[in-house]
Amino acid sequence: MEQQNVTPIYFVSLGCDKNLVDSEMMITSLREQGFRLVNEETEAEVIVVNTCCFIGDAKEESINTLLEMASYKETAKCKLLVAAGCLAQRYHKEIQTEIPEVDIIVGTMGYENLAETIRGELKEHQGVVETLQNIDYLPTPLTNRDSMSGGYYAYLKIAEGCDKCCTYCVIPKVRGHYRSVPMENLLAQAEHLVQNGAKELILVAQETTLYGVDLYGHKSLPELLEKLSELEELKWIRILYCYPEEITKELVHAIKTLPKVCHYLDIPIQHGSDGILKRMGRRTNSKELRDMVHYLRQEIPDIALRTTLITGFPGESEQDFEQLKEFVEELRFDRLGVFTYSREEDTPAAAMEEQVPEEVAEKRRDEIMQIQQKIAFEKTSAQIGRALEVMVEGALPEDGVYITRTYMDAPEVDGYVFVATDWNLMSGDFLNVKITGADEYDLIGEVIEE
Repeated sequence: MEQQNVTPIYFVSLGCDKNLVDSEMMITSLREQGFRLVNEETEAEVIVVNTCCFIGDAKEESINTLLEMASYKETAKCKLLVAAGCLAQRYHKEIQTEIPEVDIIVGTMGYENLAETIRGELKEHQGVVETLQNIDYLPTPLTNRDSMSGGYYAYLKIAEGCDKCCTYCVIPKVRGHYRSVPMENLLAQAEHLVQNGAKELILVAQETTLYGVDLYGHKSLPELLEKLSELEELKWIRILYCYPEEITKELVHAIKTLPKVCHYLDIPIQHGSDGILKRMGRRTNSKELRDMVHYLRQEIPDIALRTTLITGFPGESEQDFEQLKEFVEELRFDRLGVFTYSREEDTPAAAMEEQVPEEVAEKRRDEIMQIQQKIAFEKTSAQIGRALEVMVEGALPEDGVYITRTYMDAPEVDGYVFVATDWNLMSGDFLNVKITGADEYDLIGEVIEE
């Protein structure tokens, strides 16, 4: 049997769900080219690490993972180590110097020829090989992509890149300008994923709200939602990463009226102080953010709103932080995460004066999360007595408990509903439960007998 038909590959995907989609594209492409995916590092002749470099912690994790995987060249069967993704795109020269065990460097848009490159290097090692495409190139997404998330939910990346250029963010430098994926490709991907068991599709991009502007001349997300809703076996459609200034009445109407679209919206707003929002290069002020939240809740009273915030941004004064606290207490987001500011080189914010000490940023993050914990507990307590449809995510067999999610909960980042039952359920099954208990972030439910 030829080498190309038996080469085992181990894959590590780091970073965000958008990166996960890239990993799935790479894996699907490699499988089509005759490579075999394995679940153990020790069994692989080729190890691929799809890296992240969004913030300092992500860079550190990516570097440590590359170093860990490099050890298998000495202790196991590994012949080639591949660094792919954002860190590889941004720091390809440094990787060559600092991690010489890396054999192939693949940028964010350079994975289409990965199988050919790996095969060539296995046949005759030429030293470090770089495949770095122009970051504004958009590879044609594979419509037969396999999901790595368990099959019953899958991410659909509807666009690549970003034009917002927030002052703290490196994404435009490693992912390029905003490019929408053609709708026919997305619909073909979605159909394949649903045929293979996906009950929930989660729409992601650096910004989902601008989808279609570059291709069709207008914001086309509502149209995409309508077409996805026609997939018969699909139950839920969830939207992440909506910039507040780009949310239109048409989008809100689509969320409100299309039964398969979850009443859930992820709106990263980053801060509540006008001064800090301006320094961040954001395109909204606190009044506009308040107005948008109130409008969404007025139009869709049961909508669950998630957001993310940054503490310790350069110049964040005590007054700015007090405004942020008041903002969080007033708007009472259903889901909220807080990051401390990460000083990223080659960004405008990195050169700003009045850098906030890390310990101050961490203290402020913890203070916001304490405020949110109280809000979250009040929110979950208010669900007691409510009947909700949930999706089974997994099980705790020793406890006879299933782990489930509501429409209000995105996988990995939000809460769960724990349901005790002797029913024989599978991941991806839906059932109706009555909420009987709550803690800060999770719920307890009992099955409603049909």
